[in-house]
Amino acid sequence: MSIDIAGLPPERIVFETSPLAELNLALHALSEPEHHPGLRGWASATAASLGRDLAGRLHEADFLWRNTFSDLFMPFAGVRGGQGRAGATLAEDLDLLDRLDDEQFVSAALEFASLATYATGGPSPLTDAGARARALELAAARGPQQWEFTGRLLKDPTAVRAWVRRLVEDCDEAFFADVWQRVRGVLAADVRHKTELLRRKGLAETLRAVSPAMVLEEDAGGRRIRADKLADCQATAVDTAVGAGLTFVPSHFAWPHLMILHRPGWRPVVHYPLGAPELPAPAPVEVLKLRLEALAHPVRMQLCRSTARSPHTTGELANILGLSAPEVSRHLSVLKKAGLIVTRRRGRYVLYQLDVRAVSRLSSDFLEGVLR
Repeated sequence: MSIDIAGLPPERIVFETSPLAELNLALHALSEPEHHPGLRGWASATAASLGRDLAGRLHEADFLWRNTFSDLFMPFAGVRGGQGRAGATLAEDLDLLDRLDDEQFVSAALEFASLATYATGGPSPLTDAGARARALELAAARGPQQWEFTGRLLKDPTAVRAWVRRLVEDCDEAFFADVWQRVRGVLAADVRHKTELLRRKGLAETLRAVSPAMVLEEDAGGRRIRADKLADCQATAVDTAVGAGLTFVPSHFAWPHLMILHRPGWRPVVHYPLGAPELPAPAPVEVLKLRLEALAHPVRMQLCRSTARSPHTTGELANILGLSAPEVSRHLSVLKKAGLIVTRRRGRYVLYQLDVRAVSRLSSDFLEGVLR
């Protein structure tokens, strides 16, 4: 994945914190604790403390943070005519969210329905019947509550927007205010450190400090930041609807994810983790051999990436990878035999998901590679 920064003034590259972006990762850690070995204790204790009503509402909308990291949690990147800067408080971030128009809000909320066209853009489900039908179909594969939520969103975006804001405010009252009080000092210190490093040492050195997966490339073709991710796409920090700029946001909850917002027309954002916990011991040699053989194919690597953050049906995976459903099924069978993929049935749909615990025992490098 690359970000074009040719001609971008240094002062347009900024490091800052975002409470709403951090809440996104906290909610993800709650819904997918296996992705975050070092946060299991916090996730268990927090989940147990939630009231039944709030827990139910979080489940209803969990595809905003479980299946994908919805761009709704970084609205500053999409506000047209804005400054491209995050809010200093959660309330300020929510005010920026309110400034997104309905089409932006719905498209970002239903990101799971447009993974194959995320980098290029596509018709809005608010105005295009085909996109609307596809969003509802894919939501149905995730459960009746998610299907119902998607239907309400498409029918009455205004009401759902108010519902989402209230949900965030209730999360803040229930647990996130304490979390933010605990982590914001560390995040702010990292922002100051990276900002000073950028000023004194330059972008290349700063990128190395952000993540070993990021490098600066400069050649006759231009100047770009390249991130070592399995996704193959491009973004620009120069020609966007919200003005030129690139934002880096640190996160306490992010590891092993390295997220790059690259929605067309939005300001690119790099959401990067601070620190990494220790992982479980490796699997036995015979299991390791079987799993490495299963992964010795680029399609199966891509399947691991696609199923790492959310479960998918065979049809969804075929669409994402541009392959036939039978071919995808054959590769999934190999991964399942190796114990790397788990399945569950939801109505008439069979969902496939990467077994993160198995992968963490296989290799921390591989785990970080598919999840970042």
